[in-house]
Amino acid sequence: MAQVADFILERLRGWGVERVFGYPGDGISGLLGAFDRAGGKPEFIQARHEENAAFMACGHAKFACEVGCCVATSGPGAIHLLNGLYDAKLDHQPVVAVVGQQKRLCLGSAYQQEIALDRLFADVSAYCETIVHPAQARHVIDRAFKTALTTRSVATIIIPEDVQEEDAQPSPPKKHGSVFSSIGWSRPRVLPDPDELRKAADVLNEGKKVAMVIGQGAGHAEAEVVETAELLGAGVAKALLGRQVLPDDLPFVTGPIGLLGSKASDNMIRGCDTLLMIGTSFPYAEWLPDEGQARGVEIDIDGSMIGIRYPMDAHLVGDTKETLRLLNPLLHRKEDRGWRKKIEKDVREWEDILARRAHQSFEGKVNPQSVAAELSPRLPDDCVLTADSGSGTNWWARYLKMRPGMLASLSGTLATMGPGVPYAIAARFAFPDRPVIAFVGDGAFQMNGMNEMITIKRYWDRLAGRRPFAPFVFCVFNNQDLNQVTWEQRALAGDPKFPGSQDIPDVPYAQYAELLGLRGVYCDQPKKVGEAWDAALSADRPVVLEFKVDADIAPIPPHIMLDQGKKAAKAAVHDPEGLGIATKGVRQKFAELVSHVPGRGHG
Repeated sequence: MAQVADFILERLRGWGVERVFGYPGDGISGLLGAFDRAGGKPEFIQARHEENAAFMACGHAKFACEVGCCVATSGPGAIHLLNGLYDAKLDHQPVVAVVGQQKRLCLGSAYQQEIALDRLFADVSAYCETIVHPAQARHVIDRAFKTALTTRSVATIIIPEDVQEEDAQPSPPKKHGSVFSSIGWSRPRVLPDPDELRKAADVLNEGKKVAMVIGQGAGHAEAEVVETAELLGAGVAKALLGRQVLPDDLPFVTGPIGLLGSKASDNMIRGCDTLLMIGTSFPYAEWLPDEGQARGVEIDIDGSMIGIRYPMDAHLVGDTKETLRLLNPLLHRKEDRGWRKKIEKDVREWEDILARRAHQSFEGKVNPQSVAAELSPRLPDDCVLTADSGSGTNWWARYLKMRPGMLASLSGTLATMGPGVPYAIAARFAFPDRPVIAFVGDGAFQMNGMNEMITIKRYWDRLAGRRPFAPFVFCVFNNQDLNQVTWEQRALAGDPKFPGSQDIPDVPYAQYAELLGLRGVYCDQPKKVGEAWDAALSADRPVVLEFKVDADIAPIPPHIMLDQGKKAAKAAVHDPEGLGIATKGVRQKFAELVSHVPGRGHG
């Protein structure tokens, strides 16, 4: 007779789960036996660490638009899941975690690896339940998936070892207390209030200079967002999680917003009189209009998140696509296109600034901006782009130009180090024939990315796809510095770089890839950055592409705030790289000034 563990996997498969990312342990021995008996339906994918398994589940949810699933043993294995699960929670991704627990008869005895898992997972989970009876498994699994999908969050299922190995009861006994649940869920239509729609239309029609900020919540409404922008003569800035919503070749798309943002986005926000936010919880007030500067309209499917980033005049709680379909007919096309023309001019000037900055080289070192600038025109069609958290994220956000069909994501709200490589692996499992490219700093690669190269080695046959081989590249920025934190120390705290915390060992990442049987490409010459990308993108196997980059190229924000400027200047006085960062910073800023000189092109 089938065990509860077998029924659990059968039920996961019924919910459409094809693979579960995890790591083994005796707390899930019953489930491991069931995976073996299941014959790959669903398949157990062994990550190198439970945190990475949770990142993979989150990445799967982001790119495949399905529930991601991960599994871990009791005690330490369960604890390791948390960072990846919080990444899913904060970025609103449906993930189901299945976690083992010690046998029921020892619970409460401070037994080995006994953790109060229901309390541990209470904050990260929209639903968390322990299966204590075989007949309970059916409705707990079903409700976990329904909750994850409905709330776009994490649901956690806890299963003691002994329950896993009991006889399954697919159909509970027909008696009081039994629950009979079903597989199935459908997306609801969430429509805004009609009166609020008219109020929103009035605000937007009265505005002369409309700025739009979009996030991942606008992801299924590209045509409607474009129509809105055209009617309003608005520019559109993209939060990082909304990178893939609109292609960057639209002349009114100003690119990223915020500290990692573009000058065009910043100019638009600072000059607007009306703000329309769509499907984003972009949190940084210093990069939004001053209170009272602009009237506001917001569209969000989550009423608890609407109107909490900027004071709004109209709050449209509803699905983005449905809401814009109702709103757009109420909007009047703005005949004065002067605001739009200014935005498009700013976009062109920003592109010129980026090109000038990327083409600068210092002391023969590779400019990290050139790494992204050289890749952008080489991006394969339909590629999937991931990024880790670090200074390389700046260049990923600013230089890589999205085209229709491309996918892109990173840890947006948690902004944790570590998910760049696991996201890429999850994307490749979901789409083995699509190009996948990850941007990873050397700090994040040392933290967990290098280990997951072993996962790629193990599943090489699964990740190869059909011939010809689609590029699978991990671009590592080697500057021997935890660079983003270094710059934050300088600009936010006014402290010089502290080598004791910021310096990291120089590791031959490309050689490590070769050791594993993957391809390694190394570049430390500015004039050969393009050649290195050509070699990596034409390889017949996964590639670690290592660039030895200059650590002193500052991720200059769109505008330098007075307080941060003072702190950075103070830090530079005692910084071990003081003269270098000052010289390079002046040249980078000069590239911005030169772009305003009449008659000057990219040069």
